[in-house]
Amino acid sequence: MAVGARSGHGEPEDRPGRDESPEGGAAVPPGGDGGTPGGGRPPRRQRSFWMELPLLVGIALILALLIKTFLIQAFSIPSDSMQNTLQRGDRVLVDKLTPWFGSEPERGEVVVFHDPGGWLEGAATPEPNVAQKFLSFIGLMPSAEEKDLIKRVIAIGGDTVECKENGPVTVNGKALDEKSFIFPGNTPCNDKPFGPIKVEEGRIFVMGDHRQNSLDSRYHQELPGQGTVSTDEVVGRAIVVAWPVGRWATLPIPSTFDQPGLNAAAALAPAALGVAGALPLVLWRRRRLTAGRTAG
Repeated sequence: MAVGARSGHGEPEDRPGRDESPEGGAAVPPGGDGGTPGGGRPPRRQRSFWMELPLLVGIALILALLIKTFLIQAFSIPSDSMQNTLQRGDRVLVDKLTPWFGSEPERGEVVVFHDPGGWLEGAATPEPNVAQKFLSFIGLMPSAEEKDLIKRVIAIGGDTVECKENGPVTVNGKALDEKSFIFPGNTPCNDKPFGPIKVEEGRIFVMGDHRQNSLDSRYHQELPGQGTVSTDEVVGRAIVVAWPVGRWATLPIPSTFDQPGLNAAAALAPAALGVAGALPLVLWRRRRLTAGRTAG
């Protein structure tokens, strides 16, 4: 056997495109320099966890800020005005996304809103430390510096709300059954009867569930809007009690706010539809009577 024998029929040894192997038999890829074993590029050095940690923390902070600004934010309950639905020290999660799509607060919702002006005048504001300020900034803790309140929406724009002594709260003439959420032993409004109040469009009338311990819309009727709150001041709807774990609960709308006829516009709708349906019949009958008289 001859060393270096060819496999073809008389073809040259150096064929175009033929890869020549370096010493040791390792192939060199096109464009490779052959400077590393196997002829490939040197393996990329993996970063250590401690080098990547600042990047992960930065991404987490950005996501937390986005969530706080546009989606959900935690708020702390500072008083007893919403007992027993909410207790002092509870943490609630507030939906901030829905209002971005033009949704207005609805009757029965528990909402957080900025002080409309004068509601928290003179109230002490605790001075947070550096850690609390940072956690508040990224939305992991409620802000101690912002003056926000939390109440239940009783009436919305266009509604007429009223409560006489020893009587129930009425909205558009319909009595509310508040036993499921009002503080046990409280009366609907005996401490501060009010109304009737016509709520302007774009505003809401709010009350605390602990009626005898809540400085709500009833107590600010001397302010513009007769104690109602502009929907522009509403931060969002409280949807769940998130902390402490033992008090985890959702915050649904009580069924009394779904009763038929509560909506002022809806109450007028059946009558309007009846008139609209009867009008053609009346016109047709009148035309027949007129035609009969003419023929006679």
